[in-house]
Amino acid sequence: MSVLAFDYRAMDRAGREARGTVTAADHDQAFRLVVESGLTPLSIKAARPDRRSSRGRVRLREISQFTYQLQVLLEARIPIGDGIAGLAKQESNERFRRVLLDIATQVEAGHTIASAMERHRKVFGDVYVETVAAAEQSGTIIKTLDHLCEALDRMEAARRQVVGALLYPACVMVTLFLASSFLITYTIPKFATMFGARGIQLPLLTRALAGLGNSAQAYWWAYLAVILGTIIAARALVSRRPLVVEQLLHRIPAVGAVMTGLAMARFTRVLSVSLSAGLGLLDALEMSKRAAAREMLSRDVDHLGSQVRVGRRLADGLAEAGYIPSFARRMLTAGEQSGELVRMCSVVARHYERETEHRVKALTTVLEPVLVVTIAGVVLVVALAIFLPMWNMVQLMS
Repeated sequence: MSVLAFDYRAMDRAGREARGTVTAADHDQAFRLVVESGLTPLSIKAARPDRRSSRGRVRLREISQFTYQLQVLLEARIPIGDGIAGLAKQESNERFRRVLLDIATQVEAGHTIASAMERHRKVFGDVYVETVAAAEQSGTIIKTLDHLCEALDRMEAARRQVVGALLYPACVMVTLFLASSFLITYTIPKFATMFGARGIQLPLLTRALAGLGNSAQAYWWAYLAVILGTIIAARALVSRRPLVVEQLLHRIPAVGAVMTGLAMARFTRVLSVSLSAGLGLLDALEMSKRAAAREMLSRDVDHLGSQVRVGRRLADGLAEAGYIPSFARRMLTAGEQSGELVRMCSVVARHYERETEHRVKALTTVLEPVLVVTIAGVVLVVALAIFLPMWNMVQLMS
């Protein structure tokens, strides 16, 4: 059944006008939801479709900020429905604003926070919703929201570190590709034609680049098709064979270490949050595996789950894990034996977060000289292709 958005105008018990948005299957259900929230409907009409709101993306930092604000509302014992509705009015992201208004409406109608979020799993994610549900059942919602907020902040920080490290070399390589393509496609062929008209013997390098440029001008559509085909094939390989792609990337020493650190930091962070929320070990392992989103790690976690399911200890499965680093195996084993697995997961997560930060900085340091050498090489090749014929012409004139 499709879900629609309805804008309503109503009166509260104090006689004040209230406006908002509710999602429902039809007009009658929307009317009932507004009445159940304690309001007297004045008008209810289907919300106009907003392309920006439907296509907009809710970012991780926005969910993190909402998590912190929700924790403050619960600690201050403010009515959750009114509090979330107030947060929605201050939200600049239109799509997230509608989500918060719907959650506020559901909570005011008597639903739990987790069941209200259930309708918006695509926004919050399975891990977030299931963790909140377990925390509500165990009565640790405030503590869990604090842990969730910390986990989201650290995940966002790790993402920014990686993106920041890759952004500079990516921009340099794109600029270098565009500049060299322009020189090879237009500049060098014109120089080659000019020198050839004067009877100058062109060097092999100039002839090769001029031929490449002429073919690019004549068959640009073929080059474009090859580039687009390569991109499509790469995306298909990533989506259909993620394990193969991960194995290839892990063979690159620096990249593999960063990927392992990111996966372990996220896995242990979510495992700590899930266990502290009251989830069982099997459920916590499953959610942590989904949050990490690494095929190589998933195989180890599936093996851990199978060992725990038949009654064996977590340490037994960790001893047979191939992807999980030895440091994490030792610390998690010690945490299980001492009964402090939650705290030990946090320790492991902090360790790999710091280690990944250092590795990303080291990777950036390594990439800088590689970029310099690459730029120098491309500039040298293009310069030789242009200036070698000029040198030959000067020798002939002398």
